[in-house]
Amino acid sequence: MDEFDIIVIGGGPGGYVAAIRASQLGKKTACIESRGALGGTCLNIGCIPSKSLLHSSELFKKANSEFKSLGINTGNISIDISKMMQHKKKSVDTLTKGVEFLFKKNKVNYFKGHGSFLDTNSIEIKLNDGTKKSIKGKNIVVATGSSVLSLPNITIDEKVIVSSTGALSLPKIPKKLIVIGGGYIGLEMGSVWSRLGSQVEVIEYLDHITPGMDKEISDSFLKILKKQGLKFHLSTKVNSVKKNSNGAIVEATSKEGDIKKFDADVVLMSVGRKPNTNGLNLKKVGIELDDKGRIRTGKNFDTNIPNIFAIGDVISGPMLAHKAEEEGIAVAEYLAGKYGHVNYDVIPGVVYTSPEVAYVGKTEEELKLKKISYNVGKFPFLANSRAKINDEADGFVKILADKTTDKILGVHMIGPDVGNMIAEMALAMEFGASAEDVARTCHAHPTLTEAIKEAALAVDKRPIHF
Repeated sequence: MDEFDIIVIGGGPGGYVAAIRASQLGKKTACIESRGALGGTCLNIGCIPSKSLLHSSELFKKANSEFKSLGINTGNISIDISKMMQHKKKSVDTLTKGVEFLFKKNKVNYFKGHGSFLDTNSIEIKLNDGTKKSIKGKNIVVATGSSVLSLPNITIDEKVIVSSTGALSLPKIPKKLIVIGGGYIGLEMGSVWSRLGSQVEVIEYLDHITPGMDKEISDSFLKILKKQGLKFHLSTKVNSVKKNSNGAIVEATSKEGDIKKFDADVVLMSVGRKPNTNGLNLKKVGIELDDKGRIRTGKNFDTNIPNIFAIGDVISGPMLAHKAEEEGIAVAEYLAGKYGHVNYDVIPGVVYTSPEVAYVGKTEEELKLKKISYNVGKFPFLANSRAKINDEADGFVKILADKTTDKILGVHMIGPDVGNMIAEMALAMEFGASAEDVARTCHAHPTLTEAIKEAALAVDKRPIHF
C-alpha cells in the first residue's frame, strides 16, 4: 500500500491548493478527485464557466444597445449559442489542464476516482477505470466541496428544471426563464439569459434578494435589476414545479396567500448548496458533523479525529472558492509545522452581474445588532469621471468605520468593476487601516478607484467631488 504524508480528498479550489502547497513544503502528497478533471465545481461547472457566459452576454448587450451611442456602428447583431458554449468549454478545459500541469510540476500524486475512509489512516479509491486501490496517509484532508440543493419533491433534470450546471449549458435561449431563489448564483445566471433575450422572473421566499448583504446595497441592486428588465416576486413560496410539453409550470403562494402560476421554458433551481459528505464513510471513522451536515472543525481545521482535517464547503463559513483556497494553504502550512492564516473577517464576496456587487467586512445591520457605533462614508459613481465616461454610473461605494477609532469595519460597493476594486479594501482591513489612511492614499486619475478615496473622505464628511 502506497503511503503519503498528506492525502487530500477532493481536487477543487481548496483541495488542489492544499495538495500543491503541501508538496511545496516537502510533504509526500496525494490528491483524489472523482470528477476526472481538477478544479472542482468552481472551475468545471461554477464560477469560471459562468464568468465566461457573463462576459459574452455583457458584450452582446453592449454591442446591441450601447455601441451606437459611442459612434460604433455594428449592423445587425446575432447570437450563436453553440460558439458561445464552445468558448466557455475551451476556457474551462485550458484551466483544468493547467491545474493538472501544476500537479506534475509540484510532484503531487493524482488519483482519478472516488475516495472513502477504510480507517483513520487508510483511503480506498474506486478509480474511474473501474479498479480499486488503497493508500495510507499520516494526515488526511477532506475537501470534497458542495452540491446543489433543491426544494422538496422537485427533481432537477438539467433540461427543463436545471441547477446552475444546466443553466450554463442550455442549447438555446429560453423565451421565459423562472429563477427560484434570489441569491448570487440565481441572479448571475438570470442576468446572462436576460441579456441574451430571455424574459426572466425571480421568485424569492424572503422579502429581499441577496440574503446577508448590506440592505442599502441590496435595495439598490434590486432597483437596478428591475430597470434591466428582470421581474421579481418577493415574499413568495414555491409549492411545486410540474413539467409539461411546453416546459414547466411553477406554482407559488404570495405572502397574502394568493396562488400564482408561472409558465416557463426553463426553471432554474437556485436555493443554496449542501456539503458533500455522503459516500466518504465518515461515520465509520467517527467524524462528527454539525446540524447542517458540515464537518465540525477547530481553529486549525482539525476534526475530532486527530489526523483528519477538513476545509472548504464541507465546513462552516461562506461557500466561496477563495475562502477554500485560503484554508487549503493554511491547513497545508499547519501540517508542515508552520502557521496557517485565514482572517475570516476580511473575506470578500462578489456578485458578477452588471453592475457588479462587492463587499468585505460587516454590514450596517450587523454593526447595529452588535451595538457598535460607526460612521458612514458614501460616494456615487455618478460623480466619478471614469464611470461617467464609460456610461457606467449606476451604484456607489460605502465605507463603514468605527466611530471612535476610525478603523474600517466594512466596505460595500455596487458599480462597474467593483469585484476588482474590493481587493484594495480587503488589504486595507487586513492591515487594520482607518478610513483616514485610505483617504490620504493617492489614487490615480481618472479611475474608478477614486470613488473609494472619496467614500473614505466622506466618512469624515469632506468629499471633494460630491
